[in-house]
Amino acid sequence: MHEEARADVEAAEDLRALQEVRVKWLGKKGRITQELKGLGALPSDERREAGQRIHAVKEAIEAAIEARRATIHRAELAARLAAERVDVTLPGRSGPAGGLHLLTKVTHHLLDVFAGLGYEVVTGPELETDHYNFGALNFPPEHPARDEQDTFWTRDGRLLRTHTSPMQVRYMETHAPPFKVVVPGKVFRNEAVDATHEAQFHQLEALVVGERITMADLRGAIQEMADALFGEGTRTRLQPTFFPFVEPGAEFAIRWTHPKTGRDEWLELGGCGMVHPNVFAAAGYEGVTGFAFGFGIERLAMVPYGVPDIRWFYQSDLRVLEQFEGAL
Repeated sequence: MHEEARADVEAAEDLRALQEVRVKWLGKKGRITQELKGLGALPSDERREAGQRIHAVKEAIEAAIEARRATIHRAELAARLAAERVDVTLPGRSGPAGGLHLLTKVTHHLLDVFAGLGYEVVTGPELETDHYNFGALNFPPEHPARDEQDTFWTRDGRLLRTHTSPMQVRYMETHAPPFKVVVPGKVFRNEAVDATHEAQFHQLEALVVGERITMADLRGAIQEMADALFGEGTRTRLQPTFFPFVEPGAEFAIRWTHPKTGRDEWLELGGCGMVHPNVFAAAGYEGVTGFAFGFGIERLAMVPYGVPDIRWFYQSDLRVLEQFEGAL
């Protein structure tokens, strides 16, 4: 029987056939199993010798099956490797190359500019608390200014930040002045989405704190930024306005030539002002002054690159994205 089983094992050409051989000899109804069940009918003096002989045959069959299994595995692996063999000397086929999104390129350019002006780049969480997003920035509860920054709230009382300004207080709580930092990041607001408004967009915010920082320093910083971004001699202006976390506050704009119309016009970029004393108090600062300014990155990208609809930035439409492969 041993030789017959060995022949069956050697004749198995694949794993499925080998399994059939195992069932035939070692399964519940297999020949070896039946031999073992028949030991009880033998005289006691013959039972021991027959049992040893059958177990020896069983172990030999099991060893033969495992050896055959390893041989089949090696053969199948060799066949698969041969079928998948690649001639590395042949010229390859390259797929289409990807690239950075226009907003990413504009953000990197901005960060390079501010790094050159001595600013440290820091980032903060997009999921914020009411304290950092509003309270510490001088937005009292029920203040009308909160209505302009309606946002999305989570069940635990946190919210998607409406601006990058929360990092003002977060940074000041763990650092001592003087310092200059710039904060890029995504922000969220409950907007009626249209060609110029989105529920998500990007901001870049600057914060400078030290002794005797004045509005003149703010004016000079904005001019430095404009010169670095748009060229020496770029005209800038400030117009008074209200923001809860600065006093006085202003909106700043640059004078530029529209690439499509060729007309000189003012392009409003963002808001700025001297850091409000209440913000310093929330961070535990005394005896210092500082300024902050920030602007939307989409706004900075839309007009120069002729993007008429802010929603295009988020639609992943290659017809749009491919137009800006060579930008910056």
